Amino acid sequence: TASATVTAYDGYPMSQQGKSGQALGLAISSSTFGGLTSAIVLLFLSPFLAKQALKFGPPEYFMLAVLGMSTVIGMAGNNIAKNILAIGLIFSCIGMSPQTGLARFTFGQVSLMDGISLIPMLIGLFGITSILEMIEGIQKVPKVKEVKEKVENFKEDVKENYKKVKVVLPDKEMAKRLLPIWVQSSVIGNVIGIIPGAGMIMAIFMAYDQASRRRPNLEFGTGVPEGIAAPEAANNAVVASSMVPLLSLGVPGNSTSSLFLGALTIQGLRTGPTLFRDTPEMAYMIILGFIVANIIMLPLSVYYCNFLATAVLRLNRMILSGIVLTLCVTGAFAVSNNVFNIYVMVFFGFIGYTFNKYKIPQSPLILASILGSMMENNWTQSMKFADGSLAVFVTRPLSCALLILSIIFIGMPLVKRIKANKAAKAA
Repeated sequence: TASATVTAYDGYPMSQQGKSGQALGLAISSSTFGGLTSAIVLLFLSPFLAKQALKFGPPEYFMLAVLGMSTVIGMAGNNIAKNILAIGLIFSCIGMSPQTGLARFTFGQVSLMDGISLIPMLIGLFGITSILEMIEGIQKVPKVKEVKEKVENFKEDVKENYKKVKVVLPDKEMAKRLLPIWVQSSVIGNVIGIIPGAGMIMAIFMAYDQASRRRPNLEFGTGVPEGIAAPEAANNAVVASSMVPLLSLGVPGNSTSSLFLGALTIQGLRTGPTLFRDTPEMAYMIILGFIVANIIMLPLSVYYCNFLATAVLRLNRMILSGIVLTLCVTGAFAVSNNVFNIYVMVFFGFIGYTFNKYKIPQSPLILASILGSMMENNWTQSMKFADGSLAVFVTRPLSCALLILSIIFIGMPLVKRIKANKAAKAA
C-alpha cells in the first residue's frame, strides 16, 4: 500500500540481514504507538484542533506542499542532484487542467483524463521493478544436475534460515532509543492528519526525513530501526487524527473519513458540534473504538505475522515472483476495472528499473506525483485570492511559518554538504 512505501526502505534491508522478526516487531509496535497517540488526541483535543485546521487556506496548503517537497532534499544525502532530477512533477500535470479545463499530456487517451492513478504507479515502481531485476539475474538455462544441486541448496537454506519467523517486539533498551522518534513521528502524523486533504503520504516522508535529520550518524536505507519506526508511527497517527475535522466540524479530511461520513449519515447521525451535543454516547463510542482497535492490533498482528511471514519466506523465489506478478496485474486492473492501468503499471515498472540501475531514488518521483496537483490547484487559488501578488505567502502567519520551515529544510543539507566539501579540501 502507499502508506507502507517508506517502511520498505529500511524494512527490506533488515529482512535481508536475517532480522525479519525484529523488523516486523518494530513496525507493529510503532504502529500501535502512533495509533494510540492519535486516538488520545482525538479524545481530548478534537474541537480545538479542528478550529486550527480551518485557518488553512490555499496559500497555507501550497506552502504545506512545498514543505513536503523540501523533504526530498533532506532525504537526498549525497545524491541531491539525482533527487532533484527524479522529481516527477510532470506526471502530476497529466489530465484535465484545473485552470482551463483542457486535457494536458493525455495523447488522446481518455483513461488519462483523470491523471495517473497512484496505485498502478506504485505497483509498477515496486512490484514490476523487483520482478524485472529477478529476470535479469537469471542467466543461461542450467543443466539438470545444476538444477538438482540448486534445489538441494535451497532446501538446506530454508531449513537453516527460515525455520520459523518469530516477531520480536522491541526490548526496554530499544524502546527507550526509539521513544523520541515515536513521539516526533506521531506529532507529525497527527498534525498532517488533522489538516483536511494533506494525506498520509506526506506524513510518512516528513517523519522519515525528520528521523534521518535527528540521527545523522545512522545510514538510513540500510536497515536501521529508526527507518521503520518513523513512517509506521506517522501513518497510524494520521488515521484517528483525520477524524478530528469530521467529528468536530463535519468536514471529511480524506477519502476514508468521507466513507465514514456516509456510514454515519446512513445511521441518521450528523457530524459536527451537534454530534457531541445531541448524541455524546455515539461520539465518544467512536473515539473509544479507535483506542480499543489499536490495543487489539498489537497481539493480533504478532500472531498473524508469526504465521504468515514464515509461510511467505518458505516459498521458492521463482514461484513467489509468479504469484507477485499475478497479484500486481490483478491489483492494477481492480483499481478502476481498466486495462489501461496495467499499461501504466508496466511503464512505471521500467522507470523504476532504470532508476535502480542508475541509483536514482524513487521517493522524489512518488512524492512529487502526489503533491504536484495539490501545489498547482492551491497556487492558482492563491493567485486569484491575492490578485497575483506573491506577498500573500508571507503576510499570512501560517503560510510564512511554513515557508521559513521549507527554507530551513532545504538549506540545512546544502550547508552541511558545503561544509563537508570545504573540510575535505582543507584535509
